[in-house]
Amino acid sequence: MELKKINDFTWEIPREGNMKVSVLIYTSSALLETVKRDRTLTQAKNVACLDGIQRHSYVMPDGHQGYGFPIGGVAAFDMDKGIISPGGVGYDINCGVRLLKTEFTAKDIHGRCEALLNQISKEVPAGVGKGGITRISKNVLREVCLRGAEWAVENGYGEKDDLQKTEEYGKMSGADFTLLSQRAVERGIPQLGTLGAGNHFLEIQKVEKIYEKETAAVFGIHSPEQIMVMIHCGSRGLGHQIASDYIRQMENFFGVENLPDRELIHAPIRSELGRKYFKSMAAAVNFAFANRQMIAHWVRNSFRKVVGTSGGMDQIYDVCHNVAKIEKHNIQGEIKTFCVHRKGATRSFGPGREDIPEVYRNIGQPVIIPGSMGTASYILVGTREAERLSFGSTAHGAGRMMSRHEALKRFRGEKVKRDLESRGIALKFTGWKGVAEEAPGVYKDVNEVVRISHRAGIGRLVARVVPVGVIKG
Repeated sequence: MELKKINDFTWEIPREGNMKVSVLIYTSSALLETVKRDRTLTQAKNVACLDGIQRHSYVMPDGHQGYGFPIGGVAAFDMDKGIISPGGVGYDINCGVRLLKTEFTAKDIHGRCEALLNQISKEVPAGVGKGGITRISKNVLREVCLRGAEWAVENGYGEKDDLQKTEEYGKMSGADFTLLSQRAVERGIPQLGTLGAGNHFLEIQKVEKIYEKETAAVFGIHSPEQIMVMIHCGSRGLGHQIASDYIRQMENFFGVENLPDRELIHAPIRSELGRKYFKSMAAAVNFAFANRQMIAHWVRNSFRKVVGTSGGMDQIYDVCHNVAKIEKHNIQGEIKTFCVHRKGATRSFGPGREDIPEVYRNIGQPVIIPGSMGTASYILVGTREAERLSFGSTAHGAGRMMSRHEALKRFRGEKVKRDLESRGIALKFTGWKGVAEEAPGVYKDVNEVVRISHRAGIGRLVARVVPVGVIKG
């Protein structure tokens, strides 16, 4: 496979064969070697063969092998000639991250972190298949899927200001609950307000370094040792079922004979099946927004119970990772509308975009990039360069470089826990297996991932945070 170096942080796979565009990879020499170990680049080339794709098939700095698209894969499609693919969104639709600031310092919660984790764990169930403490009916689930975080706020979970600081303002338009299968509904009803398992987590963090003081201040980040709470989860079983349902329907209707990879099964955006998938996906997006909204509310409750107050626990932002969006972008001076797939990638819009909340419109949207368990996480800000270079996209995390099976052979959960505790990081978890599967050594170096993003111009560094306490599913 030919790889052409454009600069220190950009490589290209030139167009060849059935590729309609070239592949652009945002990476460094060090991380490029990890990308070559799996099918990431082959998957990105396959994406480049899809109808209606525009500019390039992109791989973000945390790119690794996924289902259909690589994780860290971004592609924009023409609305008339293009496609929409469940494999370009992911099974965990709107897996995303929400970040809350506090006015506490690490000193303020010293000695109470474990109590906070215990209280949060009581209010926010974690783990595979775990049900929530909120029991809802099918009619309520319909409202959740149509209205997202807006429903949650109106029902006492959080504040209106949270909606202003959530991507899509917490509600993606176009959702149609009637299109969801009975099995998707059954899986969604018990899981609202739950964290889930795998790479999902809830962390109490402290600010370690501020790179851009003025931007950080607008975000509400003002000093080292300031306590933050980061929530990482998605649409749970409901989103997974929607992905499975439409992959099957698209396979049955269109077949897989002419695909570069059967995992890239898709439908034309304008087709009936394409429209149905988009409307169902939007329902799962809204479920995930409501899910994180409710968890944020319970986190505030937990601080109130343990520390005595939740004053100043405002939301910085909530971002999607797995989603297809209808967006307008400037292509050679002309504004056009595209369906932009971000699979394990974060939107990174720069200043001036109407999509960004007014409070951030002059500086760009917050970009939240979590690390792996026990490592730093980062807050960046979107850039105008990202809109030109990657359809306004950047990395979504550290990016796995080892399978769960391999992780279990190499790591012991007990040792991971001891290592974290030796560094002053409290850990709350549901099983040793999950801890081993999510060991820090399983992931790429998040410091290098964000350095690439910053140097490539697709997201600018604002602040670095490190964990004080971690809840893993």
